[in-house]
Amino acid sequence: MTRFDASDPTGRQKLFADAVTAHRERGSAFLTVEAELTDAEQARADDLADEAADEADPSDAGDDTTPPQVPWVQFAEQTVNLDCTDAELDRLKNLLAAFPEFRIDQLETPEEAEGTNVRITARADANRLAGFVERVFLTVYERPDDYRAWVVQL
Repeated sequence: MTRFDASDPTGRQKLFADAVTAHRERGSAFLTVEAELTDAEQARADDLADEAADEADPSDAGDDTTPPQVPWVQFAEQTVNLDCTDAELDRLKNLLAAFPEFRIDQLETPEEAEGTNVRITARADANRLAGFVERVFLTVYERPDDYRAWVVQL
């Protein structure tokens, strides 16, 4: 595999399918794909970083001091793994209706976390997995059509 990012739908679909194929051929532990923050999320992250640098006591900052998290999807063997907020989990459950060969196996919500870790059994070929990952980023994580995705672990 020679290319590790893409920002158009066709390119991302090929990137994801190639990454799944490479992961399987190499027998690597897992594959991780991340999507860049949206412009609004990046601006919020920058503002929070600036505020943190200016604050003597970070506890004096407003209630919303958690920086936006980079959306990610992992794949290992036949399992897709991702973290979701409650709203994202609802969107994921709706999305799974279009992918009957994918099913939620485990939901874990640690007390110290603000979301839920979801493990999905996915018995599918590389192209079907690629289509699912694309839809997760577009539908669950609400990325814009021109979002950039990166294969960060293979």
